[in-house]
Parts: sequence; structure tokens; C-alpha cells
Amino acid sequence: MMRQILPATFLVALLAGCQSGPVQEASAADRSPEVASGQAASEQDVETSPESSADDRSNSEAAPADFNAWLANFRREARSEGISERTLARALDGVRYRPRVIELDRSQPEFVRPIWQYLDSAVSSARIQQGRAKLAEHRDTARRMEERYGVPAEIIVAIWGIESNYGGNFGDFSTLEALATLAFDGRRSDFARGELMAALRIIETGDIPPERMVGSWAGAMGHTQFIPSSFEAYAVDGDGDGRRDIWGSIPDVMASTANYLARAGWQTGQPWGVEVRLPDDFDYAQTELTTRRASREWAAQGVRGVSDGALPEFAEASVIAPAGADGPAFLVGPNFRAILRYNNATSYALAVGTLANEIAGRNGIHGSWPRGEEPLSRSQVREMQQALNARGFDVGTPDGIMGPNTRRGLRSYQRSIGVTPDGFATVSLLQRLQR
Repeated sequence: MMRQILPATFLVALLAGCQSGPVQEASAADRSPEVASGQAASEQDVETSPESSADDRSNSEAAPADFNAWLANFRREARSEGISERTLARALDGVRYRPRVIELDRSQPEFVRPIWQYLDSAVSSARIQQGRAKLAEHRDTARRMEERYGVPAEIIVAIWGIESNYGGNFGDFSTLEALATLAFDGRRSDFARGELMAALRIIETGDIPPERMVGSWAGAMGHTQFIPSSFEAYAVDGDGDGRRDIWGSIPDVMASTANYLARAGWQTGQPWGVEVRLPDDFDYAQTELTTRRASREWAAQGVRGVSDGALPEFAEASVIAPAGADGPAFLVGPNFRAILRYNNATSYALAVGTLANEIAGRNGIHGSWPRGEEPLSRSQVREMQQALNARGFDVGTPDGIMGPNTRRGLRSYQRSIGVTPDGFATVSLLQRLQR
């Protein structure tokens, strides 16, 4: 039976402040794609501070007294599931409790960056230039994986760049220690426990020795940040050496990333999307990823591409406007949704698509962002939700997350006061609501 596809960084999503609604995720390079208002409830991602330090290592003796007892019990369970004594000794002897992991897991920052600030970092000129250099350096490998899986070379390289800055920052936590700590003391302990068991199976098969299994504080590993269960399901031996090594083999990294996207539904020959111009009378209630129409239907509403006016021929496309009526808009298709399976944040998928375009020498984003708008903090979003409820625009229980219900209520309020109902939350709207 085929396993259900699981986002490569899904553990990060669960452990990094996940609320109700779609999952939220983080990448090692940009820790993480944060927006004040966007198209998915997942996008209030958590920013964390640097992953580890000498002080953290020296504090490992602060482990709770029952951590070793928990580890011994887990070891017995792993043995009963077929993990050999040799692997258990290599992987778990000396595993430490990491207080820093729990500190990061429980971090809930109040402020988030708007999408344009995230894109400034994720699609910086330095990252574009480095991406072009990496594609040139590994062009034969990237093209080979493109031919095998149907995923463009520039998309593969863009994910590599955003997930770990092309391998420059994929984390230096022991995956085994991070997962053991989270399984013992984390907010999603059952999930982390399952990932720790998957990590042991990976070591058992000989893909990677324990000392090289390193990554983020939340268990995402290697150049393109697979969690262990995703590694088991989608990692590929791209260089033919009999092992799947997403830490040291670029062919394995590229093959695994392309395989993941192919399994997520990537459609060969289609773009991820295109920047568009919307007509003045456009109904922004349609700007949800759950609203899907054929490109010809969007064109009939007056949606046009910013370059030549033509739209890609999508059978099911969505229009998104991550910063409302005053920011750029995009028509996105199935391949955008495939990228979202890798990391379910619209800002992340937009960054991957934009970086890929730039690496390939195509145009970046044409429209300008409303950079003068001050993003709402989590507490301000909660205040907005409370004010909307008080005025009869039901958005559900206030939770500080700009999800679909909140955007729907905000659009109704905007419509009632005669402003463009785009669902984009601003400080000025909050202040008006609170009068």
C-alpha cells in the first residue's frame, strides 16, 4: 500500500507553533517564511533563534532525571520492532537531552514578518547568483533528474537554496538527540517518537551513520530538510552507490527532491504559475487556494498576465493576492500546490517559484508590495478577530491566526465601510474597527 505523502518538513510544522487549519512549516535557511496576512492559515510561522551553541552543549547535563529511563524504554520498543542491537548501540548510546530543543519548540514569537520581507531574504540577489552558480556547477546532475522526474532543474535548485542556503545551513543538531528530546518532552511527543523510530530504521539500512545524521532542532535533515519518515518514503540513491545520502551527495539530494515533487503531483511541462493583473472590479473573495477555476474562466473575468497578457492553460487554477489589492497577484496551478506539499505556506511556494524563475533568467515579481503597511502582531490579529466578532462578522474563536474565516469576516467588514474587500489585515483597519 502506498504511503500517504508527507511534507518533507512536516515535523517542523507540527513542532513550530502549529495552530488550527493547514500545517505551518519552516525551512532551515530562513527560519521561517513568516507573513502577517496571506492565503493560508499556515502562514503565521515561527521564527527561532540560532539552533545550537556551545552553551547548549554544556547544559546537556540538565536533563530531567527520568529521561534515561524513558530512553531505555524506547530502546526496548525499538528492539521489539526489529532494530538490531548494533544499531541501537551506535545510535542511542550517549544520546543527550537537549534543553535548547525544548526552548525552541516552545518559542512563540509575537511578531511576524510581512511576506515582502521574507521574499527579500529568500530571493535575495546573493541567493539568486549562488543558485545560478550551483545550477551551472551541477547542471548535468540537475538535468538528469529533470529528465527522470519531470521537475525543472531550477525548481530543484531553488528548494535547495531556500531549505538550507545550498547546504550552508541545514542545522547542526543531532537528529537523534533532537527527536529523543522532543519525544520525551515535546508538544507532539507521539509524532516525534515515530520519527525517532524512522531515524533508527534509516541507520539500520546503512544509508547514513548516526554521527552524520544532523539537521534542524525539529528533526528535518540534510540539504533539503527531509524528516525521517519522508526520507524513508521519498529519498533516492541518485549516484548509484547503494545509499541515500542527502547530507553529502548532491545527486542524492537532487534526486530525492525531484522524486518528492513528482510524487506530490508535479505536472511536467507546466509552470508553477504566473504574475497577473486583476481588473478593478475583481472580487477578492475568490483569492483563496481552495477556489479553483480553469484559466479561461479567470480570463473571462479580466485576469491577464503581466507580461504578454496570456495565461497558462490550467484546468484548475487559483488566484492569490498575498498582500491584498495593493500588492502583486498570481495565478497558480497544480505545480504550485505540489510545492505546497513540500512546505504548506503560500509564502514558501511563492519564494520557490520566484527564485526558480530568477535562477533560470526569467522575470521576477513585477508588482510592488505595500511596504508602508505595518504587519499585525499575533495579539493584534486576536484583537481584530474579537472586534469583528463584536460587530457581528463571525470569524470563530480568536486565535491570532489570519485564516480563511478571519479573512472572510474582514472582507465583510471592509465591504460594509466601502473599501476594497481584499481581506488584507492592516493596523489602520484594526484601529478603525476599534473605534
